[in-house]
Amino acid sequence: MLERVRGSRPTLEHVSHLAFFVIVASALLQLARLNSSLCWYIATASGLLALTYAGGLVLWERLGAVGRATWIPLLLLLWGTLLFLVPDVLTSAYVWCALPLACAAQRVLGRRFAMVALAVITLVLVTALVEASGRFVPDIVLVPVAAAWGTVALYRAQQRDAEERRRLVEELRGTRDLVARQQRRAGVLAERTRIARDLHDTLAQELAGGLMLLQAAERDWDDRPDVARTRVRAVADGLGTNLTETRRMIRDLTPSTVAETGLEGALSVLCARSQADGTAAQVRFRAVGDPQPVLDEHAATTLFRVAQSTLANVREHAHAVNVQVTLSRRPDRVDLEVSDDGVGFDPAEVFARTSQGPGRGFGLPAARARLREYGGDLDVCGEPGRGTRIRATVSARPRPQPAAVPVPSATAG
Repeated sequence: MLERVRGSRPTLEHVSHLAFFVIVASALLQLARLNSSLCWYIATASGLLALTYAGGLVLWERLGAVGRATWIPLLLLLWGTLLFLVPDVLTSAYVWCALPLACAAQRVLGRRFAMVALAVITLVLVTALVEASGRFVPDIVLVPVAAAWGTVALYRAQQRDAEERRRLVEELRGTRDLVARQQRRAGVLAERTRIARDLHDTLAQELAGGLMLLQAAERDWDDRPDVARTRVRAVADGLGTNLTETRRMIRDLTPSTVAETGLEGALSVLCARSQADGTAAQVRFRAVGDPQPVLDEHAATTLFRVAQSTLANVREHAHAVNVQVTLSRRPDRVDLEVSDDGVGFDPAEVFARTSQGPGRGFGLPAARARLREYGGDLDVCGEPGRGTRIRATVSARPRPQPAAVPVPSATAG
């Protein structure tokens, strides 16, 4: 079958196929009213022409390039035979088959052979019309010829537009893939920066402090053994805390949480884990809204990282009693809100300080920049002594509905 044009709108190919069968059917109706002695021969030839045209459409894939190239001359031969077989009064009915036949020739043949086919169609048209009228009448002869050439010009213009659209779509796909790769690369770099900050702010600082304590304990080991032992015990306690923090970071860096359980499941596990890590705060999680919007995996991961960083800050700095994590799904976006009743802070001061240099963890400015890549934003509300509320938002798209399966037809282009 002819290659289907993407989209549901009818093209010139669809119109030409339909026009061909309408022309043949109307010519047969006129033939039935004439009651000519050649009626059965003409009806048989018309039916053979229509069957050949429909067979080429139905068996398009099976015919191959050679079969399609043979299909056009066969159609022109049957059509030319009909034009010289029908009575003069029916010639004007069959000449309009030239338009869909010219489109089919342009579709199947190369540019050079398509021009040859168009020249043959023009010659057959002029000869048949001159013979039917007995002389050359410009109004009768030139109108179908001009219509055939104009249809071919319009068809070629549409083909050029379709080719240009295909080229633009391919370029758009390439650009989209490039942007996606750059976003992934930026995400990887941002994640590396976050990990480096976490390592610097936790393990590196604690190990450096432990090393200093051990060096001091070594100096005091002989003169002040009690002080040296106290420092060694402090280092041991610090190493235990660092081990717990390291295990937490490894769990947080596991990429399969969001991919396997989804954003809602990953957040639920994260809140339960934060509760089990020894924090005094009650961490509660709830999800509201119909889970219909489709969220990009990278956007979901970004929301998850924001929740990780926020809960880590609450655990270390907020001294909160209650923490509420809420995931809200709306038709066009997904909101993640983390609120606590801790000591609070001034967001403007924090943004001003972190914008001047690298900060702790995910970082509010970095989180806001990552969220804006997905059409979202980060809103921070807080006041010293009155808790904090952080709301992260990303854009979502509606879940696509299953498309109806089109019913193939013999005239589909």
